[in-house]
Amino acid sequence: MSLTVDGTARSLRVDTRTTLLDALREQLGITSPKKGCDHGQCGSCTVLLDGRRHLTCLALAVAYDGVDVVTADGLAGNDLHPVQQAFIKHDGLQCGYCTPGQVCSAVGVLREAEQGMPSHVTEDLTPQDTEAGEGVELTDEEIRERMSGNLCRCGAYVGILDAVREAAGQGEPEREAAGR
Repeated sequence: MSLTVDGTARSLRVDTRTTLLDALREQLGITSPKKGCDHGQCGSCTVLLDGRRHLTCLALAVAYDGVDVVTADGLAGNDLHPVQQAFIKHDGLQCGYCTPGQVCSAVGVLREAEQGMPSHVTEDLTPQDTEAGEGVELTDEEIRERMSGNLCRCGAYVGILDAVREAAGQGEPEREAAGR
């Protein structure tokens, strides 16, 4: 099978039972997606597949032949991705283990909201004019709900929320504007 991982075409042979996470980490040496719970509960293995966020520990590799995989490593070009910069600025990481999955999930959240995709807490389900830039407004509640599949054992949630807010163009949180 073949994958394009962070812009590089890769070929590999996998057992039909191999997860995409194991194929990436063990066969291709891509270590950005982490093996956390291995049950799809923590989100540390999140990557973007054809632009949408996915949990690679629950995905069988053979089902994704030909897909474009972007990991947290692949988000950066010459400079860090704006979401990565915001995570650093707002201390959205502590031990850093969950950070690659959190960053990929945040990038997916921003795209989903921009495309007008509702979440469980979206109040107005009226289709938005996404061509006019009328995606779903990312309130703190929306961000928390959309990021709820990614767990941080260090408890850096306040920094992660602030980072996603900033990357979404929501500005500085009130507590930072007040100097707290």
